[in-house]
Amino acid sequence: MAEQIWFHIDVNSAFLSWTAVDEIAAGKNRDLRQMAAIIGGDISKRRGVVLAKSTIAKSYGIRTGEPITDALKKCPDLVIVQPDHSRYEWYSQKLMNLLKTYSPKLYQYSIDECFLAYVVPEQGLSKNQIRKRAVLDAYHLKDRIKNELGFTVNIGISVNKLLAKMASDFKKPDRVHTLFPDEIQEKMWPLPVGDLFMVGRSSAERLKLLGIKTIGDLAKSDQDMLTAHLKSHGRVIWEYANGIESTPLDARSKTDHKGIGNSMTLSHDVTDRKEIAGILKILAEKTGERLRETGQLSGMICVEIKYYHFKSVSHQMQLLTPTDSSNMIFKAAQQLFDELWNEDPVRLLGIRLSKLCSRKQQQLNLFDMENQEKMQKLDQALDQIRNKFGQDAVIRGSFVKSPGKKK
Repeated sequence: MAEQIWFHIDVNSAFLSWTAVDEIAAGKNRDLRQMAAIIGGDISKRRGVVLAKSTIAKSYGIRTGEPITDALKKCPDLVIVQPDHSRYEWYSQKLMNLLKTYSPKLYQYSIDECFLAYVVPEQGLSKNQIRKRAVLDAYHLKDRIKNELGFTVNIGISVNKLLAKMASDFKKPDRVHTLFPDEIQEKMWPLPVGDLFMVGRSSAERLKLLGIKTIGDLAKSDQDMLTAHLKSHGRVIWEYANGIESTPLDARSKTDHKGIGNSMTLSHDVTDRKEIAGILKILAEKTGERLRETGQLSGMICVEIKYYHFKSVSHQMQLLTPTDSSNMIFKAAQQLFDELWNEDPVRLLGIRLSKLCSRKQQQLNLFDMENQEKMQKLDQALDQIRNKFGQDAVIRGSFVKSPGKKK
């Protein structure tokens, strides 16, 4: 059986790139990608952070996630553009629609990255021939995205999603990289351990105290020692360091989910209920669509809020009848948010669905059954329209309308 080849497609500095493309299309005589520029929150409120940066801004030492006030100290002439979530949703959907023409197996990982199962163009090719063809096709895809959509991507190629994602993080922008199993020692092991997927700053610091500085050091470490210091996370990152993906990166590819969730870090601190409702609507649509892809229903809905001072709170409720309806998820999320919110500025919103069950396990009374059938037919119709024409092709009348798409 031929090995599966995966592409990981990652938009280069997505928010800044999409803003630049939009400005150029509108006739603005500048390209943010060629300037010391960032996408960030409202500087007048002094709470904004850097969400995306140009290569030139990066050369000043500006980092994603740092306060805008700190970025301005490093580069006083920095160009700052406030983000536009509706713009990002629109460009993201344009990209996903293009990618779906290449393969039916596409798993969106975030707004600006996804995994794509490579479809072998012809039968009878050897493993090496398939890999070479995959690289050629990845270059063709990268260039097509650049020519048709106006922005660049990195594409990582490997036999699993983990290694494909690691490969796409190599030199940027506008590149294609491979990281096949026989290339791990040469390309991945020399990298700092903090570059490994799922190794955050605190984990990297703990590993360094154990004498583990590179991914190669981690790969060669004793598993029992790692487990003793990092619990089950130690085993997972040891496997990742060795290119083993026994813990999937993308839970959507599994059919026995314990939970499905989406969250959105906001470009500025939000206090407007209408704007919050629009964000909850987007999250409800995405979690509902993912739930329907698995053929399951959710019996528990949870809403998470992270405030501007980084304190996180959450609230959940059990549903009388399990559902996969985006509309029902949205209504429950609004109720939970209203019960939870203390009116402090919001930095992150998330929706998580749990207590999942198969539709076959569901028990409904006649009234519930009629309503569920109507909701399912509506959701299926909307999913089909969006898959064919884009995420903003149709909007529910019962939902708060999100910001309009860019033309």
